[in-house]
Amino acid sequence: MIEEKKNLSTTYDPSQVEEKWYDYWIENNHFHANPNEEKESFTIMMPPPNVTGQLHIGHALTMTFQDILTRWKRMQGYEALWLPGTDHASIATEVKVVNKMREEEGVGKEEVGREGFLERAWKWKEEYGGRITKQLRKLGVSCDWDRERFTMDEGCNEAVKEAFVQLYEKGLIYQGDYIVNWCPECMTTLSDVEVEHEDKPGKLYHIRYNIKDSDNYIVVATTRPETLLGDSGVAVNPDDERYEDIIGKKVIVPVVNREIEIVADDYVDSEFGTGLVKVTPAHDPNDFEIGERHDLEIIKVIGDDAIMTKEAGKYEGLDRYECRQQLINDLKSAGLLEKIEEHDHSVGQCYRCDTTIEPLVSKQWFVAMEELAKPAIEAVRNKDINFVPERFSKVYFNWMENIRDWCISRQLWWGHQIPVWYCQDCDEVIVRTEEPTECPKCSSTNLKQDEDVLDTWFSSGLWPFSTLGWPEETEELKYFYPTDVLVTGRDIIFFWVARMIFMALECKGEIPFKDIYIHGLVRDAEGRKMSKSLGNGIDPIEVIDQFGTDTLRFTLITGNTPGNDIRYREERVEASRNFANKLWNASRFVLMNLEDFDLEDVDYSTLEYTLADQWIISRLNKKINQVTKLLEEYQFGQVSQELYDFVWREFCDWYIELVKPRLYQKDNQIARQTAQYVTWFVLDNILRLLHPFMPFITEEIWQYLSAEEEESLMISYWPEVDNLSVNHKAEAKMEVIMELIRSIRNIRNEMKVNPGKKITAILTSESDEKLVIATEGKDYISDLANVDDLTIIRELEDRPEQASTAITNEVEIILPLAGMVDINKEIIRLEEEIEKMESEIKRAVGKLSNKGFVDNAPDHLVEEEKRKKDEYTAKKEQLEERLNSLKSIN
Repeated sequence: MIEEKKNLSTTYDPSQVEEKWYDYWIENNHFHANPNEEKESFTIMMPPPNVTGQLHIGHALTMTFQDILTRWKRMQGYEALWLPGTDHASIATEVKVVNKMREEEGVGKEEVGREGFLERAWKWKEEYGGRITKQLRKLGVSCDWDRERFTMDEGCNEAVKEAFVQLYEKGLIYQGDYIVNWCPECMTTLSDVEVEHEDKPGKLYHIRYNIKDSDNYIVVATTRPETLLGDSGVAVNPDDERYEDIIGKKVIVPVVNREIEIVADDYVDSEFGTGLVKVTPAHDPNDFEIGERHDLEIIKVIGDDAIMTKEAGKYEGLDRYECRQQLINDLKSAGLLEKIEEHDHSVGQCYRCDTTIEPLVSKQWFVAMEELAKPAIEAVRNKDINFVPERFSKVYFNWMENIRDWCISRQLWWGHQIPVWYCQDCDEVIVRTEEPTECPKCSSTNLKQDEDVLDTWFSSGLWPFSTLGWPEETEELKYFYPTDVLVTGRDIIFFWVARMIFMALECKGEIPFKDIYIHGLVRDAEGRKMSKSLGNGIDPIEVIDQFGTDTLRFTLITGNTPGNDIRYREERVEASRNFANKLWNASRFVLMNLEDFDLEDVDYSTLEYTLADQWIISRLNKKINQVTKLLEEYQFGQVSQELYDFVWREFCDWYIELVKPRLYQKDNQIARQTAQYVTWFVLDNILRLLHPFMPFITEEIWQYLSAEEEESLMISYWPEVDNLSVNHKAEAKMEVIMELIRSIRNIRNEMKVNPGKKITAILTSESDEKLVIATEGKDYISDLANVDDLTIIRELEDRPEQASTAITNEVEIILPLAGMVDINKEIIRLEEEIEKMESEIKRAVGKLSNKGFVDNAPDHLVEEEKRKKDEYTAKKEQLEERLNSLKSIN
């Protein structure tokens, strides 16, 4: 019996509901998934947030998408696993810990040593790292917390070592001196995608290089003159006729007076600068490759700390920018500086600390990418893996087809230490998953492990299978892998998505996921990216505390289209809050009218379905079909709009109003029970359809409404379409009836008829079909349009005076208004309103015609005046239309 549960509170208070139900779901193990031969699996791996972070609006967006999919598939009967976890984020975390040590202890990491530092880092992770997972719980995420992983936990560490060794033994990991991106502040290498490029104003320095044994010279243009101290060549394009006579000759490096050769290389752009390029292999990636091709010397003049080295001669010990200034002064004094031009150029910065990166030659570990990239490209090209929307595959292909070898070593202590040991006696390199006890070559026990750690993305690249037990062939790995869908932002397609694909194909021989759903960014109301500097960030926890989790979730998906950014507006939050309240109030009404209703007592053979019942059941089944298909296509925003429209307009605004007379009709039990059953049935299905989007409010209502044995809505069934209940005729009939009701209501409103006053209405049509429909819906029209005298007739002999008319669906609506309104008084009022509008329009036009106002007033004031002018103009037109209508019936 629902009777015992009917006391739904008068208002919906999220704070009284959300924590209660989340704890209930956890306590009853509803989020947990296990290999189950009787069910098909569905798996999502949570993109692991950094342990340095806290929940921001982007997290809230991506987690909402994942939770919707997981809850939906769970209700569809899948064994749905959403595996959560966090990332150690080596650079970001190390920076945080180092800063904390300096502030609180006044020490650096070298002073406490590696073990002392790692002890502090783990303590920091335990203290702050769980913050984001606690916040995620407030968002209602239904992930399997029993399986929560961390990229540096024991299992993931074993997977990292195994992957490294496998790649090394196949010759896909190697060590060498190569040019890398170096952050002088973080003191570590960065991958190409960890460098953010930004156009900044700079200078182009034109410097003379004297040709050896000649009075002639060449002019070389550079944005970084301090690197000339490490020049080992000058390059020209072999097809540049201006310089064909000097190829092979020697020039003198200014200030340092070192002889270097002029070489021909296709890389040089003859159109840029002077067409001559100084080659500094130690400090520029392109110069490094030119140097490789021409066997040029590598001279490192800038150190890891961005301080000039001893190879810089008299500039040793200077900061790179101090060196630049002093060198420019020396070039000027020597007459070797031709000119300086203003020049905007791209500057690479560390994505963590914004320090300008320094390209340096360094001994590092690399992954050879050419062979790994090929199958990863084919997997997407062959549609084994699908990007949603598909256009993002172009971003993927562009990066993968031009990929460079991946530098995976980082000069940090927090992270996966590289599983390589060096024999201190014979220089043997030992690569193993387990720490060796002695050198396999000379039996020495004097071994030292490589001090570097692996790039964060190495471990997160293994995430889809390392979290399921790989390299062990666990039951979870066999059942839940490959995963089904990855939900992530477009900003980490190369950082993470691509690496998971090629690592999975290499280590597992299988794709890691079938679909990649790419979502956009959440921007502010003006379309700007949210940032600390702009102060326009939105704290999702604050929104949840004020409006509730369901409101935030529904706001984030409303209007969302795959791959596109969305704008966060306060009015959208309020609209979602109002929707939750509408659902709550409608549910209260339904429950109050089910006090004597018991599903077990319903004799379905005796139910008498009215046209309204047939219509709402048909609409419901179409909505079930539509919502399911849209979810399969990841059209979250369209789903939310469809559900909003169905719940608010069709169920609340129409069906509940249509069904009220029968719910109150206690002397006709069959009519009442039919109305109760249909109302219960539709609301039950609405709660199921809405649950993945708004889990808390739907669970709370369902617990009062449910007549089933399931203990929770989240583990009950997803609605299925009953095609026999789809009734196109009933829908077409109801559309005609609803349009008649809308038209009568509009006339009443326009003519200012008191809403509570009953009126007379006449419906006439030459269409027998429309007259039959109007007759069938006579009671609905009378009740919802407040008509107490409704005549439906084919031909009207005498048209009443002072009647307002409208035509819709081949039916003419005639409303005799004599005695309903004082038409003359209303005409005078409308004429006065029109005069006011004309005055306001004249004032607005005058301001907008004033050049001083338009040029000097703030933009928002000018826009506001334009908006007012348009608003007044539209209102004037409406008033004039109403006035003409009244004059025609007077």
